[in-house]
Amino acid sequence: MDEQINNNMESQHKQGKFMVFMKEFFIYFLIIITVILIRTFLVTPIRVDGDSMNDTLTNGEILLLKKYDKSYERFEVVVFNYKNEKLIKRIIGVPGDHIAYKDNKLYINNKYIEEPMIDKKTYDFDLNQLGFDIIPEHYYFVMGDNRTNSKDSRMIGLISEKDILGTTNFILFPFNKLGSINK
Repeated sequence: MDEQINNNMESQHKQGKFMVFMKEFFIYFLIIITVILIRTFLVTPIRVDGDSMNDTLTNGEILLLKKYDKSYERFEVVVFNYKNEKLIKRIIGVPGDHIAYKDNKLYINNKYIEEPMIDKKTYDFDLNQLGFDIIPEHYYFVMGDNRTNSKDSRMIGLISEKDILGTTNFILFPFNKLGSINK
């Protein structure tokens, strides 16, 4: 009889250990699934690669990419796919705009628009050079802030909305620059 009681107690102990293990496993499983879902659909870190956004962003900085943000506005910083690369640029032209640079000044629909975030030279350019009078629906004209060293819409053409991964306006690293991107 004592042996049966011992066997029952041992069996209950094993079941208890198994239940504790399953509860802990389930918690970790939920955490992993939650992190995967957040990174897939909401936000994820992205690293600046290159100097095309200097002085606003510098090589090696880590930003927070907002994947859920699908409303793109002029002068927002976006991340998009281009030939298996993730590029970070600023939206200059939105659908319906005609973009031109003359004498280092931005003209949108023949109206001068100040770019307070830019202190670099921008060579003369007109959207007609890309074969467009205006930017079509679902396309954007993007440029790096370092205009003399940027692979952007002037070279690669207009960016399709479907290629835009999201917007970014927050620096995560280095910690001394933690916070919003200065425009």
